[in-house]
Amino acid sequence: MTHPTITFVVPTLNSAKVLAACLQSITKQNYPLSKINIILVDGGSTDQTLKIAKKYHCQIIKNPLKTAEAGKAIGIKKATGKYICLLDSDNILPHPSWLNKMVYPLQSNPRLIGSEPWAFTYRKQAGFIERYSSLIGANDPYAFVTGVYDKKNHLNNRWTGLDINQVDKGKYIQVTLLPHKILPTIGANGTIFRSDFLKKNIKSDYLFDIDIIQRVLSKTQKPLYFAKVKTGIIHTFCEASISKFIKKQNRRLTDFYFYRPLRQYDWGQVNRSGIVKFSLYTLTLIPVLFHTLKGFCHLPDPAWFFHPLACLISFFINAKVTIQYYLGLLKPLNRQQWQQ
Repeated sequence: MTHPTITFVVPTLNSAKVLAACLQSITKQNYPLSKINIILVDGGSTDQTLKIAKKYHCQIIKNPLKTAEAGKAIGIKKATGKYICLLDSDNILPHPSWLNKMVYPLQSNPRLIGSEPWAFTYRKQAGFIERYSSLIGANDPYAFVTGVYDKKNHLNNRWTGLDINQVDKGKYIQVTLLPHKILPTIGANGTIFRSDFLKKNIKSDYLFDIDIIQRVLSKTQKPLYFAKVKTGIIHTFCEASISKFIKKQNRRLTDFYFYRPLRQYDWGQVNRSGIVKFSLYTLTLIPVLFHTLKGFCHLPDPAWFFHPLACLISFFINAKVTIQYYLGLLKPLNRQQWQQ
């Protein structure tokens, strides 16, 4: 197999606690380091983030807009590789052959625009919230309940709850994405795109995960093809901190409302029925407890019992932020003190 050039785009903001593990996992790949470039797009870190980045010979670029979505857009525009990997600072590549596995579909199937791991790697020793996310295949229980999740879960062994055309190609699943259809939340946590696809289609100072795919589908009215690779990605999401989970859920919802005018993807088609479904799912408690017990019977891990609390937290934060928005009381987040 040939080794095409690849640029890793890693947005950061006070990411010192997680960054070294992320960058180290890149340098340990069974892939020529001469073919790898790491662009770290920083939103003004005041901790040891930049010192760690220099240790791993990253190309450091400033991100005046601070958000991860802005950082991705900046990095894409500066990338020089044939492929671009969008990697969050709290991601870890789980094994040395990860990059070869991820690049293989793109090298063997020219009509694929990108590839993405089909699971969050489950680690027994990880924090209970990280384990919980890998068990349900999502960082947000709302995505799991509404079916738009994009990682394999341990309840039904599916990587999405949507009805999507899929063809098993052995090492990966070929997915057909169609115009006017709800899309899974692909585009982050180790997603690799063809560089020319991203560069040709990015028209904003922000990249919001699936928006660029939605934009191309709407413009061309033709299907796009994507690979879900049969490998995982470690996402040290919140580890074992409920306060961090609350903080990230609040950020997710607040940013959703503030940046909604810039979004390409019509989340309304998901949210119109999704909010009702998630509310009933959470507040009646029966389906929440059913999935908790079913999951625990399938893979006994106490992390399953975070599911009811995660749903309640997400429900109340969603309600709070939505009410604040419609009353004109919602304020943008102050990212000066943000820490990963």
